[in-house]
Amino acid sequence: MKKVQKALLVLLRAGLWESRIEDLSCFPMSAGEWKNLYLLSRQQTVTGIVFQGIQHLPEHFLPAEELLVRWMAETDAIERKNMQMNKALELLVQWFTESGVQPVLQKGQGIASLYENPLLRECGDIDFYFDSRQMFEKAFSLIRQCGLREKVQADQSVTYAWKGVEVEHHTCLLDLHNPFLQRYAKELEQQYGYNHMRLEGGLDVRIPSPVLNLLLQSLHILKHALGWGIGLRQLCDMARSCYKLHDEVESEEMKKITLQLGMDRWQQLLHAFLVEHLGLPVAYLPYQEVASDSSPLLDIIWRGGNFGLYVPGHQRKSQSLLAGKWQTACAFQRNIRFAFRYAPKEGFWVFSSLLKGQLK
Repeated sequence: MKKVQKALLVLLRAGLWESRIEDLSCFPMSAGEWKNLYLLSRQQTVTGIVFQGIQHLPEHFLPAEELLVRWMAETDAIERKNMQMNKALELLVQWFTESGVQPVLQKGQGIASLYENPLLRECGDIDFYFDSRQMFEKAFSLIRQCGLREKVQADQSVTYAWKGVEVEHHTCLLDLHNPFLQRYAKELEQQYGYNHMRLEGGLDVRIPSPVLNLLLQSLHILKHALGWGIGLRQLCDMARSCYKLHDEVESEEMKKITLQLGMDRWQQLLHAFLVEHLGLPVAYLPYQEVASDSSPLLDIIWRGGNFGLYVPGHQRKSQSLLAGKWQTACAFQRNIRFAFRYAPKEGFWVFSSLLKGQLK
């Protein structure tokens, strides 16, 4: 691992757990190395958390004041965007609730609430799941009546902008593409159900129960790892979720579900990464089985950054839909060995869905 990458992980762990720097061997760093670390933290969408980690560095190891000010401004922007997101979420939940619609908040601000400082987690969009087709259609009708410009994606999800924030509506809770496991996934949803999270204004919104929450995140990370790539932010989300939800999850149940889904090798790899690189104590894993080597996942993370946006070709606009599908298929092909080693069945069905244009 390169020096800058190692230093990033050291600072990330300190910020993620609000703990002291456990390894100062990477420091001091040159101005160029600090600049690269800053850019890398932005690519991985962990700028605010890494900045929090910098607060734990001895003063003589800090970067130049000019970069610190720039970093501070970026972190402030992240906090302000989170406050905008929280307000938009509150208004949207209120509107839906008053209209008789009960969405389930996936990931996002629900996961942010599990951080020591939720405002430092970089937010993306608002993801809602609707547990019946009727509820999904009712929500879709509401946004049309309101004059919002919606777009239907290839996987049948609906996207639109609300109060300056992108919102997505989904018909599936779990990113599971094996058709032979869809019935089992629905049974899990019915068995474990939902919890409620209190928003700042006093409203409650439904969120997945701890078991479903951990499964949802694991499958989401896997899907993107198999395609264009995944970034450190989503792995940090998983680490914080394991830590905060540990007492609400039975390890034997999680292991049984993982085996049933054919994800045992993947889950062990994920566990190894969380422990080795993000500092999650082994005792807080959903169950204590880890792979001997987490480097295959680390390689994917360094290669492309947040959702693979920095993989060459991903940001280039395709001239046609077919070209876009071809680029996505090629991205998966680069990870074909990874897929069939860690999640062969799900990997096959994700690949099939990609070819059919069912994934974004």
